[in-house]
Amino acid sequence: MTRDPKTLIRLARETGEEASAEPLDLGARVRELRKARDWTLEQAAREAGLARSTLSKIENGQMSPTYDALKKLAVGLGIGVPQLFTPPKKEQVSGRMVHPREGQGLHQATVTYEHELLAESLTKKKMLPYRARVRARSMDEFDGWVRHDGEEFLYVLTGVVTLYTEFYEPIEMRRGDSAYYDASMGHNVVSVSPEDATILWITSLG
Repeated sequence: MTRDPKTLIRLARETGEEASAEPLDLGARVRELRKARDWTLEQAAREAGLARSTLSKIENGQMSPTYDALKKLAVGLGIGVPQLFTPPKKEQVSGRMVHPREGQGLHQATVTYEHELLAESLTKKKMLPYRARVRARSMDEFDGWVRHDGEEFLYVLTGVVTLYTEFYEPIEMRRGDSAYYDASMGHNVVSVSPEDATILWITSLG
């Protein structure tokens, strides 16, 4: 089955299940904020102007604090009240990595391009990197412009190509040349060298 770049990008976005938002545990959040400051219950309670037993009950989910108590907690912790209800950002370092060797990517051929997806096994990616062999020799071979969400980076690996875009004059690009553009703008690439050119494409998925 053949797929165009827009379809590849849509499939990459849909790969993996969407993470559902978990309800915030206020007690656990307060304990986390306290421990991040290396404070004991006594220290945190003193800073917030609350009884130690009150703070302990809040952290253990045995008590729903009043707004006044929340304000005292926030002031004592040196943050705003909304931050008590804002989950901490997840660490960016997750240790994920793939290392496909030459020719090991997933191949998807179309009339105009032959794509090799370079990180196909990773789900929920923020970027879609793929190498493409450009078969097209003229704009007539395309069924209109390719458009999709996100931004795109193109880097010429071999040969010579012409990058056509909806709002700019065509650009001839040789090995080592690159372009970064809004992918919602119509764009197509054709090879103008005797052999099929090869390019690296990186498309944002966020």
